[in-house]
Amino acid sequence: MAITASMVKELRERTGLPMMECKKALTEADGDIEKAIEDLRKASGLKAAKKAGRTAADGVVAAKVAEDGSYGVLVEVNSETDFVARDDNFQAFVAKVVDKAFAERQQDVAALMEGELENAREALVQKIGENIGVRRIQLVEAPVVGAYVHSNNRIAALVALSGGDVEMAKDVAMHVTAVNPQVNKPEDMPADVLEKEKEIIKAQPDMEGKPAEIVEKMMGGRIKKFLKENSLVEQPFVKNPDVTVGKLVKDGGADVVSFVRFEVGEGIEKEEVDFAAEVAAQVKSSS
Repeated sequence: MAITASMVKELRERTGLPMMECKKALTEADGDIEKAIEDLRKASGLKAAKKAGRTAADGVVAAKVAEDGSYGVLVEVNSETDFVARDDNFQAFVAKVVDKAFAERQQDVAALMEGELENAREALVQKIGENIGVRRIQLVEAPVVGAYVHSNNRIAALVALSGGDVEMAKDVAMHVTAVNPQVNKPEDMPADVLEKEKEIIKAQPDMEGKPAEIVEKMMGGRIKKFLKENSLVEQPFVKNPDVTVGKLVKDGGADVVSFVRFEVGEGIEKEEVDFAAEVAAQVKSSS
């Protein structure tokens, strides 16, 4: 069967794939557009698998909170480059992920991605040409939940309060994205982190040669300062540094139950690529 330009155009519009790839698929499917799409979907799984080994450390974070503020979800979806993270097709996929996680109150990535959503991810990998993955989801349920997503879509937070309202929770979430506290309250600081901080303080020059009891007294003051600086409720509120976050929330008849903060790519080791060596290797292999 002759492959016409209109057939190629239709397949390209439906798949977003390059013209020559569409023409090849139609030729192999003997002009059957539906079969060509099916074949391309099968092939996309293979291409997606090949791209899965590449590091996806860019992307976006997104959040969604119930209208009554009773729960919310925070999601990180990764791409290889910032360029793709701003692509409309990628953004549409992120919206699907968030909506499904929200509707199902799901924070198990594997369970969320089963079936239709994984097919959509593979199709997007095929279309865009980059490795794309849903990295993590956090579900937060509380009397009041608020979210804040920074304008660059790279940092976001969810905050759970025991009372107050969604706007207050959103304000605290904004503070969390900006200041990045380590824990909610001083007593939440892990023991190993405190021990490490004590070791650092003891090793400081002004501690040298001082009696043990003086060292302990000075260390106590510095640990107290460390906890104050790194605990959410003890930090000066970003919108009004005259009050702490804890005081702000308490005045609103509430307490901070918990918070979660996502920043795109945190903890992912990015592969350093030597482009000169890569090009030289390609030239050598082709010669």
